[in-house]
Amino acid sequence: MPTLIPQPADALVLIDIQNDFCPGGALAVADGDAVVPVANRLARRFGTVVLTQDWHPAGHRSFASAHPGGMAFSSVEFPYGPQVLWPDHCVQGTAGAEFHPELDTTRAELVLRKGFRVGIDSYSAFYENDRSTATGLAGYLRERGFTRVVLAGLATDYCVAYSAEDAVRCGFQAVVVEDGCRAIDLDGSLEKARRRLAECGVVFCREEEIREGC
Repeated sequence: MPTLIPQPADALVLIDIQNDFCPGGALAVADGDAVVPVANRLARRFGTVVLTQDWHPAGHRSFASAHPGGMAFSSVEFPYGPQVLWPDHCVQGTAGAEFHPELDTTRAELVLRKGFRVGIDSYSAFYENDRSTATGLAGYLRERGFTRVVLAGLATDYCVAYSAEDAVRCGFQAVVVEDGCRAIDLDGSLEKARRRLAECGVVFCREEEIREGC
């Protein structure tokens, strides 16, 4: 894509840059902490920054430990469709749920917590996994006049991808900063996500293509 110059109608949304998704965490994404300096540099280029935070109650139904004999990374049927069972992670009030200590959160105008309903997992910043329970982010962005969402964070193929897809679904342009993300890549999930996003019009770029703007 051509150089992206941040505009007043852009919102930078940094997805789930939390301890449990970084090396040493309960659901660590390989090289996950490498997104932190990229996120910090991006935050200085955009006028508005939103942070999302996985915020699960203990015993969340998406945890393998909540299912007798459940195995982490297996898939089961929930009322809303297939659901991956995850290791316990980002439990409310734990160190694992906190933002990475080197993430600069001072520019964030909104911290949006998701996944706090015990029976519904939440990948997207816009909708929970039933695809109908809204987080309220779309309304917040519309009311403030934003038209484009630029995303980075963890993980590319899950929470970032679902957020980008739903941004388009909600009428926003969506850009994913590839080197500001890292993937889990569970059973080819990264390539599947990339195809899905390309089909719905999500644009991919790299940090070097983003210049100083508003």
